[in-house]
Amino acid sequence: MNFENEDKASVEEIKRRFDNDVDTFANLDTGQSSIPDARLFLEITTEAAKRLAPEAENVLDIGCGAGNYTMMLLRKLPNLNCTLADLSARMLERAKERVSKATNGTVRTIQGDIRSTDLGSDETYDIILAGAVLHHLRTDRDWENAFARLYAVLKPGGCLMISDLIKQDTDVLETYFRERFCEHLERIGGREYSINHLRAVDREDTPRSISYQIELMRKTGFRQTDILHKNVCFCSFCGIK
Repeated sequence: MNFENEDKASVEEIKRRFDNDVDTFANLDTGQSSIPDARLFLEITTEAAKRLAPEAENVLDIGCGAGNYTMMLLRKLPNLNCTLADLSARMLERAKERVSKATNGTVRTIQGDIRSTDLGSDETYDIILAGAVLHHLRTDRDWENAFARLYAVLKPGGCLMISDLIKQDTDVLETYFRERFCEHLERIGGREYSINHLRAVDREDTPRSISYQIELMRKTGFRQTDILHKNVCFCSFCGIK
């Protein structure tokens, strides 16, 4: 990430915020309540992964948080070997604790920034899960490098499953969907919660559109892409190597 823009939060600031939110995120039902259709996104993304890679053995969960996406995937593909990556040591500790109880496979953790951290050898993983993490990237180079690194560690035929905050290419629609998102946040937490959450989004996040990311997947080498589900400014989609 490029943090030369002083209006954006640093990696350390983002890490501290997630260090303090472990208990909130360690819940399959309420951990991502700020996302419309959060539970449905978990279900669709992991079910699609199971169908795309039914013989999967190894999964990488980047920005794993407390491990919700891996936990849901293990209900469908039990006993995977799981690699959990996150900025927050506290999130990784909770994720490893939860995931270790749900699989007889190996569980290892990687703490650090996915742009520079060693994610393993090329062609290691059958499935990569990226739940609400890539929107923290900043520049085009960040995005290009991240997709290239994830593509490299996927096995041929493996799938990259993304579920994330996105923006619209059209300004008028971006404004409309932000209004809808604001309404959702007010329903679950009130006006102050909505304002604070949107401030955090503006401070920490630089989401890109579905079309940008699908095009980047194809340029990177993914042979197939698909959109799985969209609600307001969140979308689940995938690429197959």
